[in-house]
Amino acid sequence: MKQQRLNLTAFFNVEDVLPNCGDSSHDGVIQKLVRRLAERHQLGDVEKLTNEVLAREEMGSTVITDGLAVPHARIDGISQPFAAVATSKPGFDFPDVSAKVHVVFMVLIPRDQPALYLKVLRGLGTTFGDPNNINLVAGMMSAGEIFRFFESGKAYLPRFLTAADIMTRDFCSLSADGTLQTCISTLISEHASELPVIDTCGNLKGVVCADNLLRACIPEHFLWMDDLSSILDFEPFVQVLDNEHNTPLALIMDDKYPVVSPDSPAVQVACEMMKHKSSNCYVRDKGKLVGIVKLTEFLNKIFRE
Repeated sequence: MKQQRLNLTAFFNVEDVLPNCGDSSHDGVIQKLVRRLAERHQLGDVEKLTNEVLAREEMGSTVITDGLAVPHARIDGISQPFAAVATSKPGFDFPDVSAKVHVVFMVLIPRDQPALYLKVLRGLGTTFGDPNNINLVAGMMSAGEIFRFFESGKAYLPRFLTAADIMTRDFCSLSADGTLQTCISTLISEHASELPVIDTCGNLKGVVCADNLLRACIPEHFLWMDDLSSILDFEPFVQVLDNEHNTPLALIMDDKYPVVSPDSPAVQVACEMMKHKSSNCYVRDKGKLVGIVKLTEFLNKIFRE
């Protein structure tokens, strides 16, 4: 039997919608939404819940696209998610963004459902893939009209998280025809331990790790020497430095690294990183590098976001 897809409207109803919300301030709209949920669903202390949402706001902006914000918090003691929506044609003032926010979708998530927020973002991304829908919803005059928009739309939560949900599309890379000199400079300037290598078409050709540089400088038999006193004056990096501008990147590039497709499940991403003992997993679509999943960001999104 095919599993029924869950719509965002499973988390709220028409009474949880505040059209034309009069308070334009960031804190004010969050307080109103929390109060509405707490009082309607007996969720407990309004001030405590509000402070939890505001504490998450201080960690970073929850404005996910122009005009749309998704404030949220992970809450102890609730067994299901609760959401509320506020709209404003003039707009809300959110910190760290210059443009007005016109739709606020706030969600309180059970502490033991760590991936749910990312699924909510996917559902909202589908709903507001057309940026005109933000102005459309902001202009609706009644809670019922707004609720029906979500109910009849495609605001479905995915069955599972994918690499596309957790990857970053903003990454630094090296050119496949580059040299060791550029590689060293970029690793240092980016404070990176490894970098992808792509060709002129954006195809992923390999990965260069800082470890590779050490292996290129230090003969392997040094690793098995218990006493290094006889070679303390050895300058292992001189030859590499003398030739860095002429050394092709391909000489130190790895061709074995964790790679997945954008629709690969998040658990597969984790497995690939474990198998390769790597802190990065590269997301490739038809040969092209489209994103990178970094272990630290992966852990943050799954356990803390």
